[in-house]
Amino acid sequence: MKIGMILDAPFPPDPRVENEAVSLVNSGHDVFLFCLKYADEKSSEIINGIQVKRYSSNKLEYKLSALAYTISLYHFLMEKKIHQFVKETKVDAIHIHDIRIAEAVFNVNKQFNLPIVLDLHDNMPEVMKLYPHLQKFPGKYIISPLKWKQKEKKFIKKADKVISVSPEFLENLVERIPSSKNKLVLVPNTIRQSFYKDYKVDELIINKYKNHFVILYLGDTHLRRGLQTAIESLNFLKEVIPNIKLVIVGKNTTDVILKQQVADLELEEFVDFEGWQNVALFQSYILASDICISPLHRNLQHDVAYANKIFQYMSFAKPLLVSDAIAQKRVVEKNKTGLVHKDRDVNDFSDKIITLYKDETLRIELGENGKRFIEEEFSWEQTSKKLINLYDNLES
Repeated sequence: MKIGMILDAPFPPDPRVENEAVSLVNSGHDVFLFCLKYADEKSSEIINGIQVKRYSSNKLEYKLSALAYTISLYHFLMEKKIHQFVKETKVDAIHIHDIRIAEAVFNVNKQFNLPIVLDLHDNMPEVMKLYPHLQKFPGKYIISPLKWKQKEKKFIKKADKVISVSPEFLENLVERIPSSKNKLVLVPNTIRQSFYKDYKVDELIINKYKNHFVILYLGDTHLRRGLQTAIESLNFLKEVIPNIKLVIVGKNTTDVILKQQVADLELEEFVDFEGWQNVALFQSYILASDICISPLHRNLQHDVAYANKIFQYMSFAKPLLVSDAIAQKRVVEKNKTGLVHKDRDVNDFSDKIITLYKDETLRIELGENGKRFIEEEFSWEQTSKKLINLYDNLES
């Protein structure tokens, strides 16, 4: 089958898009990827078997994308590009990555009448509520998450199949749209086996932390990710664990608030802000750690979506400490891969760190459970089977 994937962003990078496309290519499908370019990238090239087709965009279109369901101009501009893509590639099915560009795709497909798979990477209407520019003028008054949620419902009803990233997200969709139940397919964000089988160790990182008890956080550091809880806990933990070190690998525009918190609490010697690092170094940071954390704030997005970092942690047999955001709580408790703390509860976070610190046997047991879970059930090679089956059945 010739599958046309639609992504209204540059490519690469996008790990989920690449993982899905490569798996489908390896299963015998032809995958054409519609994406955007803002510079002088090649208009057409093959990446890992994916036939990438780039269409020129600009800053105006990028800004209009935020207003996709406020005014229709963005969709009008995208429709011309998508129509050209579908006409030239002669694809048999369309795979939409997230809802921002969905209206344009459905409009174009009125002419082609192809089966459509809608891939919901996130609970987008809920994520939008957390964006800083939607908390203030003018975004607060011109961008409506409620309207996006209504559009999401409309697209789910129109799509032939709908992919989502967690059981909790699927449960949420069935509650909202009971008629969608039979078209929902679970394809979670998981890691490829190569992440934990094919890597190089950076000895500088290992040696840098060999004399510390390392609490590691990987990824986006926005305040909703919960790092203020981890930082505040160090006030107490440093008295119990003198060589403790919170290592933060990632960045966000809100980092200035985190760094000010560290300065105000005089915790500079206990926190390392490593900034964003090459993904090839992630394995070394994980190997250098003792406990890996995901202290997400609870909200409607975090309750139904996993942070991919927890599977990266597990793949190297590291014990986890995660907040009680529902999706990650369930997977950690069900597979006994770590402990769970109450969202934004500094005392509970601290108590759980101390429990793990004092019990090395528990840390090893939880870590080994996580490694086994990834190897036997939750690598991309395992979880992508449902995606492949979806297209095999769509084809038949």
